[in-house]
Amino acid sequence: MRATLRQACHDLGERTKNAEIAFFGGSFTAIERGYMLSLLEAAKEFENTFAGIRISTRPDAIDSDILALLKAYHVTSIELGAQSMADHVLVSNERGHTAEDVIRASRLIRANGFSLGLQMMTGLYGSDPETDWFTATEFIKLAPNTVRIYPTVIMRQTALEQLYLNGAYQPYSLEQSVDLCAKLILLFEQHHIRVIRLGLHYSDSLVEQGYCDTYHPAFKELCEAKIFYHSFLEKTRLLESKNLTVTIHHRSLSKFLGQKKSNLKAFEEMGYHLNIVFDDSLAKYEIRIGVSV
Repeated sequence: MRATLRQACHDLGERTKNAEIAFFGGSFTAIERGYMLSLLEAAKEFENTFAGIRISTRPDAIDSDILALLKAYHVTSIELGAQSMADHVLVSNERGHTAEDVIRASRLIRANGFSLGLQMMTGLYGSDPETDWFTATEFIKLAPNTVRIYPTVIMRQTALEQLYLNGAYQPYSLEQSVDLCAKLILLFEQHHIRVIRLGLHYSDSLVEQGYCDTYHPAFKELCEAKIFYHSFLEKTRLLESKNLTVTIHHRSLSKFLGQKKSNLKAFEEMGYHLNIVFDDSLAKYEIRIGVSV
């Protein structure tokens, strides 16, 4: 552990000031206590080198004693694998915690001065877009600092695969998932909650063992492109001219154009001729449309 962190310091150099030590990939506060403490001890040596220490854990693995211990080791951010705020979805997916556990843990985390992150999964067994939207609105009430959104991916040799093969579970299509998550991005943005991850990290095992039609390596890009696609159509709905000037933030250009310029091609097929200009005072997903002279 210490060797890994020393190597990270060497590789990152000055960038360590903007990086965090993160204990992810499991329920950190639910692992064997001695092992957890050994990891925190190893991280303690580097606490002034990195921007902070971030952990992820289960909502039912948080209490006042655990938080006091984490604070003593200067943990700064805690993310909860909430996944859903609908109890029937949590039971159906054998999550082992309740929505009330999420509420209780979130309030404790915030009351003790930690940054709060919440993780949700869309398209779980027993859920639907309305239930996923409900989860997002319940998250907002808890005022997290950050959110991660993970569309459900069916992996081979799992109980979910059996439900799918038996016809008991129907995953969202990629298009349905993109449409929903594009709306969720905007919902969280409107409440000043950062979406710091959208979609699973690429891995060979994910592609080899997952059903490819439920996973896309550039999922966030698809969602952000969809935001601009719908925004453009809404703002041009009442315009008669097809010769338009589109103003966006310069960092939003690829999002507006769409993956492989899919948005631009679609707009051109609709007969639009676009002049794209930049105004960096605009927000990330803001777009201004005017008729070209």
